[in-house]
Amino acid sequence: MATIQVPGQMPGQVPARVPAVPPPRADQAQPGGQAQPGGPRWRAAELIAGRAENPHTRTLTFDVPGWPGHLPGQHVDVRVTGDDGYQASRSYSLAAPASGDRVELTVQRLRDGEVSPYLVDAMPAGASLQILGPAGGWFVAPPAGAPDPVLLIAGGIGIVPLMAMLRARRGAGGTAPVRLLYSLRSPEWLCYASELRGDPAVTVAYTRLAPLGHPRPAARLTAAEISARGLDPADEPVCYVCGPNGFVDAMTAMLTRLGHDPARIRTERFAASAGLALTRT
Repeated sequence: MATIQVPGQMPGQVPARVPAVPPPRADQAQPGGQAQPGGPRWRAAELIAGRAENPHTRTLTFDVPGWPGHLPGQHVDVRVTGDDGYQASRSYSLAAPASGDRVELTVQRLRDGEVSPYLVDAMPAGASLQILGPAGGWFVAPPAGAPDPVLLIAGGIGIVPLMAMLRARRGAGGTAPVRLLYSLRSPEWLCYASELRGDPAVTVAYTRLAPLGHPRPAARLTAAEISARGLDPADEPVCYVCGPNGFVDAMTAMLTRLGHDPARIRTERFAASAGLALTRT
């Protein structure tokens, strides 16, 4: 594959080293609740398709022979190797439900990123990298056909794992209600526009600039909106909140004040300085 190069970096300049990603436990949940024999391992992944979601974000579809499958909400580690042998790894959430050997990721470019600029701007179809996983057993959706109502609240690129959950629910054709509230700065950052547009179960909340004709003025999500556009706490939905730390804290506090059971609120936080370093509660 081509040498990894960050925009603004001179050719041949070695980027700052990052700690290696530790291997996941062998008991991490897989589809059906089964662990992979011997634990997850690195697998070759060939890029077969890529599409721009917006000027900052790209969805990449990989062919990963022998992929064991995954659950909506899980993530993987991605490792890229430069021509000089230098390797860098980052964690990314899976953007779509399991589909054979296909793995779909949606990656947002970070200004000082080491891996994301290559994935978003430079990786061509036919190039390969390595993927380790899937990982994570807590921030996963109930089975697609389960009766549990599901409330999804995304901040920015936190839409990615929640989109996998929404797609799984849609694909299963179940009757349990699902709602998505998606908060982002402006239309410039919108992902999955064609899938979300016109869906009555989806609320897109722009916080800084709303497009002309959008039914909601630019503002942060409020508890009143969550109450009106979300799900009734009396229905005991499972709530998933994903985004930056401040957003997750604010949304979790609102859900609790509205009467949602804290034991049924699951969160995932992104730390931008680490690509998509994930913390789950």
